[in-house]
Amino acid sequence: MEARLNAFANPVLTKVFKHLIAADKVVGDSTLPAATQELVKLRASQINGCGFCTDMHFKDAVHAGESAERLNMVAAWREATVFTEAERAALELAEEATRVADAAGGVTDEVWAGAAEHYDEEQLAALVGVIAVINAFNRGNVMLRMPAGDYQPGQFG
Repeated sequence: MEARLNAFANPVLTKVFKHLIAADKVVGDSTLPAATQELVKLRASQINGCGFCTDMHFKDAVHAGESAERLNMVAAWREATVFTEAERAALELAEEATRVADAAGGVTDEVWAGAAEHYDEEQLAALVGVIAVINAFNRGNVMLRMPAGDYQPGQFG
């Protein structure tokens, strides 16, 4: 499989992705736990069918010390016993925000309140940011048909 456009050589996409990467760095520098960020990125990527980002965030999380067991359970987090209540709230927020077109009214007050029970205002803002950025990357990569499977941790930075 070959990508429709080379995002790394196209001047427009290079600029767009540069800004998305900068936004992701802002989130990465926040107090939102790195493990939570990777879980959210992985779950949104699974929902969006983005193989490139699913591969990347699985491998980045393993490289950062996350267990394969927990990562394997992200797709079935509701039934899994390996996540904290805070992580479960973040995953639920990520799912509703990622599936916003499927839900009349978007993210429910109950889901937002559940996240707010576990995260302070900075962390909630970081959750909004990480979910927005990963969804933007997912949609771009799906449109480009970016091939998945060859990513190496640290490849882009």
